[in-house]
Amino acid sequence: MSAAVPMAERSLWASLPVPSILVDRADRIVDINAAAEGFLNTSAKSVADVPVWDLIAVDAPLEEAFARARDTQTTLFVNDVDVGSGMRPPLQSQLQIAPLADSDGVMILMISPRELAGRMTQSNSVKSAAKSAIGMAEMLAHEIKNPLAGITGAAQLLSMNLSKEDQELTDLIVAESRRIVKLLEQVEQFGNLTLPERGPVNLHDVLDRARRSALLGFGARMKIVEDYDPSLPLAWGDKDQLLQVVLNLVKNASEAAGLSGGTIRLHSYYEHSFRLRRADGRGVALPLQIEVIDDGPGLPAAIADDVFDPFVSGRENGTGLGLALVSKIISEHDGWIAVNSTPGRTVFRISLPRADAAPQKES
Repeated sequence: MSAAVPMAERSLWASLPVPSILVDRADRIVDINAAAEGFLNTSAKSVADVPVWDLIAVDAPLEEAFARARDTQTTLFVNDVDVGSGMRPPLQSQLQIAPLADSDGVMILMISPRELAGRMTQSNSVKSAAKSAIGMAEMLAHEIKNPLAGITGAAQLLSMNLSKEDQELTDLIVAESRRIVKLLEQVEQFGNLTLPERGPVNLHDVLDRARRSALLGFGARMKIVEDYDPSLPLAWGDKDQLLQVVLNLVKNASEAAGLSGGTIRLHSYYEHSFRLRRADGRGVALPLQIEVIDDGPGLPAAIADDVFDPFVSGRENGTGLGLALVSKIISEHDGWIAVNSTPGRTVFRISLPRADAAPQKES
């Protein structure tokens, strides 16, 4: 972060939700925030000292207005202009240009794309609604499990004095009650997941355990291929929770393949340059990569952007909690998970920190 931003305000700068660019008196870039890095698909380091008008293209003559706002120390608003860069097509946006106090002519340029703003508002609304729904579901799960236990017990007692034909009905009651209990337990598990107890983890051990478990059960019809980087260092994580993540991803791939089966590839590799920029401006190195790749039909287009949200499922009778749980676990590992899906190839990619780069003791 440039010295142009006072220390006390750097966290605020990093957490600004809209792409923001600091420009010096010569219209060269001093810094960009995390949102701008995503918008421009580049890093702050790579664009330092680059002329701002070489990086972004604005469908309006702004240079004179920019200079006038700097000279008069006033804020300039520009509505409904197309803003793009060499990295992305133009988006209709609103611009706000303002002087930075006590900074010798440094200006801040904030870009508010209409499309992205709508997505952010919608995403925040969905997440807030999902959080409320999860809380309600947890409460209902706790309250429903007790009467279900009574129903199951009563059905089992009734079956003792019934004919074989009538026992089929009580067996159905017991089986369906147990199925509902399992669904409720998934809801409770999602809400009550404990924080990871992290330590050094051999990711290949995790992948091997998941592969063996899958082949003995839900993945028996699948061909599971190992494609490991043998030099991969130890990760910093909770072995059991990471196993749960991989099992969920392999199970999803197996269920998507259906009765015809298919191939799942478990791929590990090291990527030196992968870093995640947190909202507080902290950069986290996540060089350890795991990919679960399948050749199934791919994710339905309608849910492809929301698969990690709770209660979003592409399967009939699906709870929509499996991938939400996966995302929650990886997030609490300070990691990153992403998906890329087309018919015939779906890739879930997990990025994790190295054990030797983690603190020796967590509070």
